[in-house]
Amino acid sequence: MGKSVIELPCDTDAEFLLISDVHFDNPKCDRVLLKKHLDQALKKNAKVLINGDFFCIMQGLTDKRHNKGDLMERHRGHNYFDLVIEDACEFFEPYKDILAFIGYGNHEDSVVKRGEHDILANFVYRMKYQYGANIELGGYGGWVIFKPTALNSSASIKMKYFHGSGGGGPVTKGVIQNNRMMSMVQGADIIWQGHVHELYHHRDMIETLENNSKTGYAVKLKSVHHIRTSTYKEEYGDGSKGWHVSRGAPPKPLGGYWMKFDINLNHSPTKKDIIFTQTT
Repeated sequence: MGKSVIELPCDTDAEFLLISDVHFDNPKCDRVLLKKHLDQALKKNAKVLINGDFFCIMQGLTDKRHNKGDLMERHRGHNYFDLVIEDACEFFEPYKDILAFIGYGNHEDSVVKRGEHDILANFVYRMKYQYGANIELGGYGGWVIFKPTALNSSASIKMKYFHGSGGGGPVTKGVIQNNRMMSMVQGADIIWQGHVHELYHHRDMIETLENNSKTGYAVKLKSVHHIRTSTYKEEYGDGSKGWHVSRGAPPKPLGGYWMKFDINLNHSPTKKDIIFTQTT
């Protein structure tokens, strides 16, 4: 597994693409939409962060769920894992300069446990050493610290990421996990989850107490942004058949979020605005 804390240098007006649950090797992955969003990121020079389940990777022989009929033609072979990694590297080669971070999801974890193969680490290794990407490998959960290159430590933005857990009920849509994260995480400006294939941005306010050597204690209010990124796997179709439909699951949104920083180092105290916009 990768680092638990990753530092990413950035400009004070930096922009990022947050996505998760790509399920790249699944035949139902909307690669056209994925490419559209990556091309937009390339044009903006926006760094790309991926929070787990980049791969679907369910068709290995040691996986009880495997069904070779669900494989894309290009992934059919005795070296299934290698073919999927090669396909992913070729697809993402044009974006090697904007790939900044990728973390594990339950699908990658499952292959490590059942198939004794760390497909995500191998993908990152090949992207780094064959294609020259500067991508960081994270964990199932961890922190990304965005540090403006102006070297003002107070301007750092702290993001707690966690791929996700549970099923994400049809009513709560995983929002209840926001409160659970708030009860166990302190100091985050952003809490980012995926996993349940929902798409939302909520903002909570918390009260903190700060001590200034000259003015004493003061109550401060702070925003905590909750981001849930969805998927690129369209499973519902026309609602007539399939595992997703048979278990009563609803249609899901596709895509993620653009995250933009507006940091004013000349403002006292440092002004840090974080703007989130859904991908289209």
